[in-house]
Amino acid sequence: MPYKLKPIDLSRVSTYPLSTRFSKVTVADFAKPFYHGCSFKSFLDTLPDILASRDLRLITTSILEARRRGKPVIAGIGGHVIKCGLSPTLIELIKQGFINVLAMNGSCVVHDFEIAINGGTSEDVDVALKTGDFGMAEETGSVINRAIKLGAEEGIGIGEAVGRELGLLNPPYASYSLLHSAYEMSVPATVHLAIGTDITHIHPAADGASMGAATHTDFRLFAAAVKELDGGGVYLNIGSAVILPEVFLKAVTIVRNLGHRLEDFTTVNFDFIQHYRPLTNVIRRPVAGVGRGFSLTGHHEIMIPLLAAALIESK
Repeated sequence: MPYKLKPIDLSRVSTYPLSTRFSKVTVADFAKPFYHGCSFKSFLDTLPDILASRDLRLITTSILEARRRGKPVIAGIGGHVIKCGLSPTLIELIKQGFINVLAMNGSCVVHDFEIAINGGTSEDVDVALKTGDFGMAEETGSVINRAIKLGAEEGIGIGEAVGRELGLLNPPYASYSLLHSAYEMSVPATVHLAIGTDITHIHPAADGASMGAATHTDFRLFAAAVKELDGGGVYLNIGSAVILPEVFLKAVTIVRNLGHRLEDFTTVNFDFIQHYRPLTNVIRRPVAGVGRGFSLTGHHEIMIPLLAAALIESK
């Protein structure tokens, strides 16, 4: 070789018996074969006790323990969760006591309202944007803004105000509405707006002062729920990449600033990809040294029913 460097001699490298080494994965953790006629509980038991499957079990246990202790399980959701058809799944989890606080971004209100009164939502933006018709459905803008304005005048938040309005309207698809169901079951539902992001903000009936006042009331209500996470509560961030992770972080700091203990709780992020803000503001910072954070990556329409089934089968 024309180099000064020579290949290192491996003949004197020391080794040890494989049997003496700790292994992070063993056959005891492996999946079990699925068989015809297997129950869903049995299916869950076939999953390997490794990585995301292990995390799913730990998350399920955390939620079950929170319910046993009477601690809150807060579900913060983005609009895509509703568009994926998951409202009935979440409503059932509320009914069974697995979720007892809802937090939403503004798009959730739009989709939830349209589902309740129309049985359908999610317009074709590519087509409607060209004609200037995007977001201009009359009932969506007028009724939601009317409810928000009335709610602001009475000092109540957007979630309660729109839920109440849906109750008064008694729409044909009310049973599919998260806001209607939460209001009927007296479950707090908070809505966190970024003004200018939702179609209701460009409607003639939009009133910025009312929106600001009502969403601030909801933030304070949300912070009160976050305070109760101490000692075993769970926060689920489902499909919100920016708004709710930011709101959650601010609620955490308000709780601690006021001198309340906020430890021994669990946070989880469910999404298609793991964004910076949920990982930082939900999974890492709030629980650093005082709790546990989990992240599960996958399609909402698969992952959330899987979590729901695991909870219902395990109760």
